[in-house]
Formats: sequence, C-alpha cells, structure tokens
Amino acid sequence: MPTGPESPSPTRHRPMPERDRLPHALYRAEQVRHLDRRAIDHHGLPGLTLMERAGTEAYRLLRTRWPHARRLVVLVGTGNNGGDGLVIARLAQADGLNVRVLRFGDPARMRGDAATNHQRWLDSAGRSEPFTSTPRHADVLVDAVLGTGLERPLTGHWVTAFAAINAGSTPVMAVDMPSGLDADTGRVMGAALRAAVTVSFIGLKQGLFIGAGPEYAGDIHFRALGIPAVVYASEVASARRIDWHQQGSRLGRRPRTAHKGDFGQVLVIGGAPGMSGAVLLAGTAALRAGAGRVTLATHPAHAAYLNVARPELMVAGVAGVADLEPLLARCDVVAIGPGLGQTDWARELWQRVNRLDQPLVVDADALNLLAQAPLARADWVLTPHPGEAARLLGSATARIEQDRPAAVRALQARYGGVVCLKGAGTLVQGESPRPFAVCSDGNPGMATAGTGDLLTGIIAALRAQGLDAEEAAAAGVCLHAAAGDWAARAGERGLIAGDLLAAIRWVANHDARASAPSAGHSSPDGI
Repeated sequence: MPTGPESPSPTRHRPMPERDRLPHALYRAEQVRHLDRRAIDHHGLPGLTLMERAGTEAYRLLRTRWPHARRLVVLVGTGNNGGDGLVIARLAQADGLNVRVLRFGDPARMRGDAATNHQRWLDSAGRSEPFTSTPRHADVLVDAVLGTGLERPLTGHWVTAFAAINAGSTPVMAVDMPSGLDADTGRVMGAALRAAVTVSFIGLKQGLFIGAGPEYAGDIHFRALGIPAVVYASEVASARRIDWHQQGSRLGRRPRTAHKGDFGQVLVIGGAPGMSGAVLLAGTAALRAGAGRVTLATHPAHAAYLNVARPELMVAGVAGVADLEPLLARCDVVAIGPGLGQTDWARELWQRVNRLDQPLVVDADALNLLAQAPLARADWVLTPHPGEAARLLGSATARIEQDRPAAVRALQARYGGVVCLKGAGTLVQGESPRPFAVCSDGNPGMATAGTGDLLTGIIAALRAQGLDAEEAAAAGVCLHAAAGDWAARAGERGLIAGDLLAAIRWVANHDARASAPSAGHSSPDGI
C-alpha cells in the first residue's frame, strides 16, 4: 500500500530515534537539504520549528559538554546555519550567560527563518557585531558560520580569520558542520574551523568521517530533530558508517566441536631480505583474527629463523615459483605483498599468484606491481594507502585525498573485487550496488609502520573463516581499527604495530564497548 504524503501511514509521524550511538546512514549535503525540504513541504514541520529545535539541541549539548561555561561567543553567517547560532545565543542569554554574537557577512543578506531569528535576537536586547578579530575572553566559541552551504574555497580574510581562531585555545562547537569543511568529501576548502565537538542535524554528513573530517569535527553528535522516519525513505544513503560494534556480529560463536580445519588455511607471501617483519606481522595477525592455520612463504635468506618468535606459524623458504606450488595447493586464501619488494623474485611470485583460483588479499608492493601491469579480478581485496592508490590510478596522492569517495569508486571500477582505501576513515567499496562504507573506529596512533600488514592478515583470516570478500573487508577494517583504539589506551604517541596484536584477539571476542581487560588478565603479545 502506498505510504507517500497523500496516503495515511502508521509510521508517518513517528520520529527518527535519537540514539546514543551515531546512525550508520550517511548523506551528502544535497540529500540532507532534500530531507529538510520534504519534512517542511510534506509533513507539516515549519522551517522555523526545525531551526528552533536545532539551536535548542546544540545548546543542550554545549551545556552538557561545558557546564561551567559563562562567556559564550557565537560566530554566525548569513544563512540558516547562522540562524541556528542565533537561537543558541538567545537561549544562552536567557540562561544568564554572557553572550556575544559576531557576524561574518551583512545581516541584510539574511532571508527567511535566519532573518526571523536575527530579529528575535535583536528584540531580546542582543547585539550582533561584525567579526574583526578573535575574541580573547570566551569559554566556548560556537561555529554557526557556514554549515553545509560552502560552494567554493575560502580565500582572503576568511583564511586569516579562521587561522586566528584555530590558533587560540578556546574550544569550538560546530553547528552541523565545521565551517570550511566540505560536507561530501571532508576536504578543507581553503580554510576550516577546527572543532572540539560537532553536532549534525537531520542526516549525518559523510564528510565528517572522510578526509580531514575526523581532524576538524572532533567528537561527533547527531540529532534528528524529530523528523518522521518515513521522510528518510525518499533518499538512499550515499555511504554507510561501519564500526566494530556493528561488524563484530559477523564472526558468531564457534562450535564446541570445531577443529583447525574449520577456520581455513591462510598463505602469506612476502618478506624479501630486510623486510621479514612485515610478513611476520601479517601472519601473526591472521592467527589472532582466528585463522586455523597460517603459513608464511618468504625468502630463503631468513626462512629458517622467522618463526622462532612465533612458533605457531609455519614458514617455508621460497626461492621461486616451483617452491610455491605445493603451498598454493593446500591453502584457502592467499595474502600477498607485505615486505614483498619489487625484485625479480617478487615479480615472479606475483605473476603466479594473480592467476590463482583462490581468493586473494593484495597489499603493499603487490599493489605496486599491479599498478605496473593492471588487471581486474572479482575475488580479491585490495588494500592501498593513498600513495599506492595514486599509482594504481596514475594520479597524485594529493588528488586522491581531495576526493576519497571518488578515488575508491574509481579503483573498484578499474580493478574489480573489493577495495579498502586506507587512511583516517578507511573506505570500503565492493562490487555490490551498496554505497561505500567508511569506518569510524581508529586513531592516529595507528599511522606507523606495520599496521597495514596487520590489516592484510586480518582480512585474509576472516575470508578463510567463510566471510565473502566484502564482508571480510568491512569486518576486517573495523576489527583492525577497534584493536588500534584498545591499544591506544596507553597513548597514541609511540604506539607500534605489535601493540595491536593482543588487542586483535580481545576485540575479536568481545563487544567493542566492553570494559578493557585488567592487567591480570591480559599481557602484551610478543612477535
């Protein structure tokens, strides 16, 4: 039965729930504007009401985050984002706070609901002054300047003003989006304000989790503003936010009668002379992520002693393809690339592996070899970082980072299978018609040598345990990132790849929100 605005529906006026956790659906700015317009035009929610709700929710969050703040500076623009900020200013003033409103732009340019709220602010004995310099005496700054309305890069006085604000020590709360941050790509448009907290309305913008988004958005909160759930049926989400809390259920409970053959055999190929650590990290991560058996196929120069530190691994010295063949015959999944190098030895192994029938996980120098002679497959997972992605697309790293969603789609279209574009907010794009996924777990402590090798092993292990390529990639990225968050409890600076290994096992067996293991129940995992 139709459930559009012309026909009654039992869900028509049911609001979207305001969850403690963030929604998983992500949208582009244009889509959120459509949702906003549909709520106004078809469901009787006046724009002024939505603006009042947005300002009220943002002010509540501000008081929760900074309960002792007494001096508030609200930076406003001339659009609806500025109107939200003026609601905040009015509520704060009524609450007894000392409030200053500083304008970016001429208030005569305000229209509609924003103009109405500007007049309400003036009628409440408020003043609005042009922004001339960063205020020195404030407990919190509210960024209600641009929101999602930015259409071109900022220049001139905008850049100077934003740099001065960012250089100060006063915390910033961004309303809907940090000003200057592209809501679709997370790209900094010339300059952007760096927020400690961002509260996003109606639909969660994908740019908050991509590119520079995690750096500029701070802690992200969401408020649906009472939009009826049926409104969201009019837009297909442009992206999916994934995390270990969601993805961890893919692993399930192990049967009590299980044996190692039930969980697959992974073959990890790599480790040229001087780079044996990479293949050792990948293999250990595969074991910690639950693979039944893991074999390392590595250079004979160090094969004899590589598993001394991890005797659970099987190690084979591989001088060439002839030595590799018996190992390929009895594995379920092949991971290739960690420490592989680009020598004749590496090229020979890569050329044999890319003709295999088994599923592949391809990383590091195997990706560089792929870039030199491109081909496409349906059953592999590629895990490039931005530099490798640039080589695969014949582009530049900076261009990849400017529009990561476009880059991951282009990679998948050219090479097939599933692509994990690593970085802050790793993206996962498969062949299915589903939109790309972005992982919201992880932290900058993971930006260190060897963590990518761990991801390769994790994805291979999950693939060996029966997950399809896209499932293994999404779950593997989130397990890896959540393990990084556990490891970073001791601090992000100085975190090394080996610190994640004990955490991989812990996170793989527990809800991501569970309490950390006590010192008496967990110890660091050696390599």
